[in-house]
Amino acid sequence: MRPKRRRRSGQRHEPRAAGVNDMAPIVVSERAPKIAERPKLLFLVTEDWYFWSHRLPVARAARDAGFEVVVATRAQAHGERIRGEGFRLCPLGWRRRGDGLLGAARAIADIARLYRAQRPDIVHHVALKPVLFGALAARLAFPRGTGAPARLSAVMGLGGGLAVRGGLARIERRLLGGALRLATGGGHVVVQNPEDGAALTRFGVDRTRIALIRGSGIDTTHFQPLPEPAGEPTTLAFVGRMLRSKGVLDAVAALRKLRERGMAIELLLAGSPDDNRDSLSEAELRALGDEPGIVWLGRVEDVRIVWQRAAIAVLPTSYGEGVPLALLEAAACARPIIASDTPGCREIVRHGETGLLVPPHDVDALAEAIAALAADPARRRAMGEAGRALVERDFAAPLIAEHTLALYRDLLRARADRR
Repeated sequence: MRPKRRRRSGQRHEPRAAGVNDMAPIVVSERAPKIAERPKLLFLVTEDWYFWSHRLPVARAARDAGFEVVVATRAQAHGERIRGEGFRLCPLGWRRRGDGLLGAARAIADIARLYRAQRPDIVHHVALKPVLFGALAARLAFPRGTGAPARLSAVMGLGGGLAVRGGLARIERRLLGGALRLATGGGHVVVQNPEDGAALTRFGVDRTRIALIRGSGIDTTHFQPLPEPAGEPTTLAFVGRMLRSKGVLDAVAALRKLRERGMAIELLLAGSPDDNRDSLSEAELRALGDEPGIVWLGRVEDVRIVWQRAAIAVLPTSYGEGVPLALLEAAACARPIIASDTPGCREIVRHGETGLLVPPHDVDALAEAIAALAADPARRRAMGEAGRALVERDFAAPLIAEHTLALYRDLLRARADRR
């Protein structure tokens, strides 16, 4: 089965190896200007759990390479773990959503004070809100530019803003594009898939300041290939935030269709409610978990437990993704993937090789893809093995860290040259 939506002739998607491509001509200078003996790297991230799940490999590599690492985030359950890594934790009182204009102004002022106090050499703004707030804070903290840190903005997928159609959505995209152009001016940007890089270029972001580094890095010693669970039912797993835009309800609808046909299929939902207004509530998730064939696990700290129980990963998302970490983890555990034919998902799902791609919001196509893999254990195993090999080759944590550290060093050299 092929996805119904196809690209124009000659535009077949050909993912490239992880790393900095032609989008990122940041060149290491042959000269060796003086760089701080222990440069200070500050991560600005909305949530501590997000730093822990997505930025930890790079932060550890930076620490081991001699950087002083500071993490500015909303400190909750992972705060002590972050400190335990030897990183300096600077708690922030913000949320991913719902600040309002006054709350946003306070957050930007707090970040500016933090930047003046810490005086980092590099600030790594991770995801849209830190990118926008962090850029304003840096300008507020260093209005004349003297002592200003090098800025690296990580755009981890452009959210739902590029997928939605209609007049209002076009206005929102223009506003987003203008904000990103202003926020990234004078700094550098890292994206995880080529489509996001192309979108930023259309928004007016300088192409020479955009780097492509695919994914956040997977610990391939921690995530090992797992034997598929034996017997029936065939178990699917959806791992991630319980957002409608990530396709939770589409996965549920596909499961219902297949069970109505009499197929022995089970769906695990691994994730907790979110403060995002697009999230399912706890009551809604509990109600789904009461349905036959659906198990809501809540937040699972070690997702290897999920892949011990599940044979197939599903992510029928319409949400903008960088490269979904949940899919990289599933592939590392040798699980075939069924995902939407969207930017980010295409980086890890090679149709017919490591999994199957389906059009977003197409429950019938999703159900048929699930049925095809559920009926073919040998194909599942072959796809799982291919996915594992792809992760080892292109997405392993040491490779991603190597590319990111090279970018940090280039930024430090450029900053030293400006002095």
